[in-house]
Amino acid sequence: MKYVGVDLHKKTISLCVMMKADDQRQVVCRKRFACTQPEAIRKFFAELGRFQVVVEATSSYEWFLLLVEELADRCVLAHPKKLRVIAESKNKSDKVDAQVLAEFLLLDMLPEAWRPTPRVREHRVLVRHRRWLDGRITGVKCKLRHKLAHYNADIAGLFTERGAEYLAGIAMSAADRFEVQQLQAELDLFLTQLQQTDKQLREFAKRAPLVEREARAVLDTIPQVGPVTIDAVLSELGDWRRFRSAKRVVKYAGLNPGRRESDRKVKQLPISKEGSRILRWALIQAAWRLANTSPRWQRIFETLRRNTGSKKKAIVGVARRLLCVMFALLRDGKRYDFAAA
Repeated sequence: MKYVGVDLHKKTISLCVMMKADDQRQVVCRKRFACTQPEAIRKFFAELGRFQVVVEATSSYEWFLLLVEELADRCVLAHPKKLRVIAESKNKSDKVDAQVLAEFLLLDMLPEAWRPTPRVREHRVLVRHRRWLDGRITGVKCKLRHKLAHYNADIAGLFTERGAEYLAGIAMSAADRFEVQQLQAELDLFLTQLQQTDKQLREFAKRAPLVEREARAVLDTIPQVGPVTIDAVLSELGDWRRFRSAKRVVKYAGLNPGRRESDRKVKQLPISKEGSRILRWALIQAAWRLANTSPRWQRIFETLRRNTGSKKKAIVGVARRLLCVMFALLRDGKRYDFAAA
């Protein structure tokens, strides 16, 4: 059996092939390809015989695994955060990185990362594109309001039909009028694309397998949790059944607070923020809605605010607790208990 470590970059791919002989690890060969040579890469792996291959879970690994997975006995995704030996190596190079990956694979000591299914990848594309559009819409609106502030002409209902008529009647310079018209056209385009993306997400949900449909139904019983939040949670968590505890889900979302202990003193650090930004954003937005509408969640928020002395820290705590509730409901297949709200 051969063990192949792959150091994958945007333009190049470095390979290190290792074997175990007489209880000794030895390098069989090293190879380097351009990523524009998929036929040559596949031919190289096809001529290896039996092999296992490992690549770090970067943003562009999927094309490589699709290229070689039918040839391999085993394909492994290495967790880049946990494989610190490469990141902290003093002699860091593509050659060294590929060999370290191959050695860890040979010794069966790799910290593996979860590989999303094709449906989860498709779901994430749609959800993340929707979030991108939402950010562009917010940016354009802020820029329009900033422009009107120069004329002391900003109003509350600027982005309504009446607001558009008001904007057209404001006397401004030719350059500012041109910019405003460009921004309005951009806003209309992004709003149209947002509607189309929402429609695509609804169609995507209709094709969901039974497990996902059940999960959607469970999350839909939580107050102030709508389709946008549900899509963000399910797409970013992927298969939620792979988490063994709520603590692991919280850590995956990057909502876990850090701790530093020295000389019997414990210092609380900010949250890790190592998980999905979209997941944290969706949970925090839902947490604010709950804190403003639900007496139960409002009490939780106020208690956390008094204990931490910060609204921001308190709402992060609410979001963390909300995620734990979501995980418990998904795990047990139960509806949200409104009697406790």
